[in-house]
Amino acid sequence: MAAVPCIRKIALNHQPMKQLFAMMMMLTVPTLRSHGQSSAGTVKTATVTLSEGILEGTDSGGISSFKGIPYAQPPVGNLRWKAPQPVIPWKGVRKADTFGPRAMQPYVFHDMIFRSKMSEDCLYLNVWAPDNAKGRYLPVLVYFYGGGFVAGDGSEPRYDGESMARKGMIVLTVNYRLGVFGFLALPALTGESPHHASGNYGLEDQHAALQWVHDHIAAFGGDPDKVTIGGESAGSMSVCAQMASPLSKGLFRGAIGESGAVLGNLSPAPLARSEAQGTRFMQLTGARDLKELRAIPADSLLAMTERKGSPHFSTTIDGYFLPQSPEAIFSAGKQMDVPLLAGTNSAEIDYHGILGASEPTAENYQAAVEKLYGDQAPDVLKVFPGDTREQVIQSATALASDRFIAYATWKWMHLQAATGSRPVYRYVFSQILPPLKGAPAGTKAVGAPHAAEIPYALGNLSLIHTYDWTAEDRETSLHMQDYFAQFIKTGDPNGNGLPSWPAMKNTNPQIMILDSRPHAQKATDTPQYELMDNLNRK
Repeated sequence: MAAVPCIRKIALNHQPMKQLFAMMMMLTVPTLRSHGQSSAGTVKTATVTLSEGILEGTDSGGISSFKGIPYAQPPVGNLRWKAPQPVIPWKGVRKADTFGPRAMQPYVFHDMIFRSKMSEDCLYLNVWAPDNAKGRYLPVLVYFYGGGFVAGDGSEPRYDGESMARKGMIVLTVNYRLGVFGFLALPALTGESPHHASGNYGLEDQHAALQWVHDHIAAFGGDPDKVTIGGESAGSMSVCAQMASPLSKGLFRGAIGESGAVLGNLSPAPLARSEAQGTRFMQLTGARDLKELRAIPADSLLAMTERKGSPHFSTTIDGYFLPQSPEAIFSAGKQMDVPLLAGTNSAEIDYHGILGASEPTAENYQAAVEKLYGDQAPDVLKVFPGDTREQVIQSATALASDRFIAYATWKWMHLQAATGSRPVYRYVFSQILPPLKGAPAGTKAVGAPHAAEIPYALGNLSLIHTYDWTAEDRETSLHMQDYFAQFIKTGDPNGNGLPSWPAMKNTNPQIMILDSRPHAQKATDTPQYELMDNLNRK
């Protein structure tokens, strides 16, 4: 939950997803029934019947949870680096009271708290539903975790679905393949694919989960025609990718993006480039063919990705899941046209992302910008000026945040507002986190760092014990969660008792500031994003 550590300088156009990772270091009659009474030593259970078999989850005070539900076969053995395959039905009652394993991943982000073991067998999802949901056809939130496509898990407390389910909806978190297991592209993999594509297995997992939701969510009391997808960071990038993909059209009606998009400086790589990276990795492993590569144990393969010289694996314009670049798809209006609620945090990366360990003086700032941008430095300094210490801190933070993830997110909202017909609601989350417990006194944050908004938006402050939350924090969470819940239910965040949130228009850009006193204001940052656009094209 803490701020992302200080980041080294990164060129805007070069290896975008490696940059993102460096800057950061989801046939029978349906029934839902509760059984038993809560008492000492007794766990209240709930059951649901699916076409694959019966699930037995748990009930905690009006919310039934079903954890570790398989939505595809384990992607192991010969199914490694293949599209997710349908679940094999089970006999009897399957316990669904424990989170399924998280995807294979290194431990790279100190703010992630896992409640599950790790395994290549990871394609599981979790459902939270009100006990009285049966037959109500409630709206549905499907949430994808972040982590740079190399880490993350649906079991994290900050993603817990119970609080949102108490707002009158069904909530799901979805595990998907990560790193080399989820995003390796190779000529041999492309050749064996019936779609002549490779590299986006993690995104295909998410699509399979959305198809599972369409087919099964009514059993939990959800409406398959009222699905909203959401996510943060790589999860937000995933939401953007699902909007762009023709595969997922019709599987959701709304989208929530928190800091991330597969556009601008975070655009997916062309297939040939991803295949070249995959070939280089295969050479590092010593495997001579796919059979030998698939035979390498998962732990060993993961360790190989941490060797010096190993490439970073991320999204690809594969010709199948993404038939074109997302920018081409959105520019042509070919994306799924749904209401979009999206935004960024006020200090995704603070000024150290530009200055490193240097003091925020005008001289140091000018030197850093000149080193990054060369002949284009005057244009950058005009839009991101730094004449005083305070101005340097403000401009360097904004520039670092744009280079990291804010610009790509703006690009998504801008294109959707330009080519789509449904409303776009833009926010900036600006609530300053309280100090970490045990942190030295006097530490002052520049703004809200990357990922800070997650427990506020999903109503999970009480599950995060590393901060001394204040009344202001709880007030911010109440407002933000209500906005999100209203959007999931109606496609519009506005509701009774909430300050008005106007839709974004490129001709008159409006932005909602989300803190303990949320308010709308005219956006004044268009020039900086237009500059980013120009720099990204060069």
